[in-house]
Amino acid sequence: MDSGGSFGVLYKSRSRNPLQEHVLRRKNSKDNCDRFIPNRSAMDFDYAHYVLMEARKGKENPVASSPAKEAFRKQLAEALNLNRSRILAFKNKPATPAQLLFPETSSLQQAKPAKPRRSIPQTSDRTLDAPEIIDDYYLNLLDWGSRNVLAIALGNTVYLWDATDSSSSELMTVDEDTGPITSVSWAPDGRHIAVGLNNSEVQLWDSISNKQLRTLRGGHESRVGAMDWNNHVLSTGGMDSLIINNDVRIRNHIVETYRGHHQEVCGLKWSSSGQQLASGGNDNLLHIWDRSVASSNSPTQWLHRLEDHTAAVKALAWCPFQANLLASGGGGGDRCIKFWNAHTGACLNSVDTGSQVCSLLWNKNERELLSSHGFTQNQLTLWKYPSMVKIAELTGHTSRVLYMAQSPDGCTVASAAGDETLRFWNVFGTPELAKPAPKANPEPFAHFNRIR
Repeated sequence: MDSGGSFGVLYKSRSRNPLQEHVLRRKNSKDNCDRFIPNRSAMDFDYAHYVLMEARKGKENPVASSPAKEAFRKQLAEALNLNRSRILAFKNKPATPAQLLFPETSSLQQAKPAKPRRSIPQTSDRTLDAPEIIDDYYLNLLDWGSRNVLAIALGNTVYLWDATDSSSSELMTVDEDTGPITSVSWAPDGRHIAVGLNNSEVQLWDSISNKQLRTLRGGHESRVGAMDWNNHVLSTGGMDSLIINNDVRIRNHIVETYRGHHQEVCGLKWSSSGQQLASGGNDNLLHIWDRSVASSNSPTQWLHRLEDHTAAVKALAWCPFQANLLASGGGGGDRCIKFWNAHTGACLNSVDTGSQVCSLLWNKNERELLSSHGFTQNQLTLWKYPSMVKIAELTGHTSRVLYMAQSPDGCTVASAAGDETLRFWNVFGTPELAKPAPKANPEPFAHFNRIR
């Protein structure tokens, strides 16, 4: 069990002393003790002697040559193979390379140019005050929508920060009996947002008109600390250990209820396919739910129950480049990031990070994973996958980094911590421009869905 409870600073780097000339001592010719022993079998000493002597005779006794004599000399040289350019041949000429049968394959054999190493800034690009943010490991109070608007819950109020013009506004405030706000989650359209409350209700708001659309009631009995969208279905996880799928289009919004956790559900993430849901709880359990299994007559609703973590499981992230790969992070008593095959339920790797894992985000452009941590360093750590070698550690927060959210373009990460600051990090760099795919030959029957 992890402890729960209740938005600027820069840095300079020192470089080495520049323009230091590094002098190399030239070797004395006497220091060279190796002798060159030529290959005598490759040398024609008779021919070399003839050429040297005839050249000397020509210089010492110049004689006017007639055209007929010159023609005779050329024919004689050709017959005796004397038209050679080299006198001392230490090795034969290399053979002329044969012409490639498939010239187009030569470009594939050429090594690709080395990719320049990305520079990762060690300080945050921007820092905003976040007063009254609740320092509670089990809540999810930060989310970044597809329209580039960041939502953060501070006490009883939800604020919106537009990243395009850096403007901020207040979306809504609840009273003391209803609050505080325990979770926020943007719908895929980036316009509508769900707000989870301490009194077990969930409110749906339109961020453009600043109007409340509806309230979801009757599902949970206590606070709603985790939420995630799957198209028009909003999944909510509560302190009552229940996971409820709500179809926000219909009056009777509860369409499914998942039971499997024994304590508060603090992490929820749908896979990109919308078929599998990962959930983590304060009972140290990680569940993978499959919609086909949950709606069948199976004795258990979950596809996999994974019990390897030894502390609360809040940090969850589905891999963007491998659909069946799930990363999970454990709390202070576990400190591990684990990787799972969602099809088989097998644990592929486990890495002890040394501190509480609060949040996980995959890089959408590179094979990298970002984790946020608690005591002792309260840092963000960038890992190379699958080697899990540390690429960078970003420090600046003075309290555990409970919440992270990623910008729509995948480049910037926002982090909020118990130190009441919201920081922005350019940790994932700028994505490369999309290159047009090469025109490939069409596969046979490519337009058919099945062959029978």
